[in-house]
Amino acid sequence: MTSTTERRGGRASERALADLREAILDGDLAAGVHLGEVEIAERLGLSRTPVREALTRLAAEGLVELEAHRGARVTSFSSDDLDGIFAVRLALEPQATERAAAHVTPADLDELDRLARRMQELGAPGPGQDLDALVDPNREFHARLLEMAHAPALAVALANVVHTPVVTRTFHTYDADSLARSLAHHAEIVAALRAGDGDWAGAVMRCHLGNARAVMVVGP
Repeated sequence: MTSTTERRGGRASERALADLREAILDGDLAAGVHLGEVEIAERLGLSRTPVREALTRLAAEGLVELEAHRGARVTSFSSDDLDGIFAVRLALEPQATERAAAHVTPADLDELDRLARRMQELGAPGPGQDLDALVDPNREFHARLLEMAHAPALAVALANVVHTPVVTRTFHTYDADSLARSLAHHAEIVAALRAGDGDWAGAVMRCHLGNARAVMVVGP
């Protein structure tokens, strides 16, 4: 049976997690900033234990780096890092998406369609919009495409450059038009695969990644 103390501790950890995640994604805690447990605990009015738990979970999400004997730091990616990430993705992911058209099954199409629709629901403008919640279905969508490509070497190469913090920050950096384009691309990729047109699917993926790169690397 869960004790009152455990429930309170869990709520404190969730609060610390939510507050820190929002501060990182909004830029209030900039990339590279050191995150001291004592300072954060004082800022949030909490003990160090829930703060430590929150930092561990943020590290698992890739938003924070934990360094032995040095504490935590907000994960940072330079412009060159981001440019390199998108260069690799643009070189490999459209190719994988094109290959997927040769192996797609009705079950694959149903699942991709479900994920694309879910992302459109989560990203729709309004009070129900949840940009953080877009990350998981987006990851599932892209992972499913890689599985369908039947190209392990491509999957391994892309696994090393698809970083959750970059994807999360991309969703938060998009303006309304860029986000709408991104969400529409998922639906169009499904349409291209349903038509068995690998060239079309690969071209849309190239546009999809170009849209993200324009926001994260090129800027306004």
